Amino acid sequence: MELEVDLQRQRMQLIESGRTLREFIVSTATNGPGEINGSGCTPRGAHIVRAKIGGDQPLGAVFRARRPTGEIWTPELHAQQPGRDWILTRILWLSGTEAGRNRLGLVDTFRRYIYIHGTPYATQLGLPGSKGCVRMDNADIIELYDRVPVGTVVRIS
Repeated sequence: MELEVDLQRQRMQLIESGRTLREFIVSTATNGPGEINGSGCTPRGAHIVRAKIGGDQPLGAVFRARRPTGEIWTPELHAQQPGRDWILTRILWLSGTEAGRNRLGLVDTFRRYIYIHGTPYATQLGLPGSKGCVRMDNADIIELYDRVPVGTVVRIS
């Protein structure tokens, strides 16, 4: 099983044995592709799912620093904190596998806290809009979380 994120199309495919099992609409970085820490860009290359977080949380659970806050996203909560970078429902924390490209030093995906995660329904998917992560519909991230194990390869191009 592996995931392929197409930055140009803003789509992610779940692939098994060369067959696409599912395609998801996503949103990657507003700043485009890039690997440098602090760039706000989505890192390219080969990665793995290093950790899965939030499997016991409800749909719309809000995370901060990879921990559930106890909040559930609502339009009202969103309106109270309009600039907040919402990380919802589930987190697949990525780690680069290519030293010097997306692993170690100033280009380390894991240390940049790059995730595949749920996002508010107010977020427009299919267009770049994140600060580097791969955002997904909340129901889709639950499905993906349940299907992929830690160690799953994630290719971003």
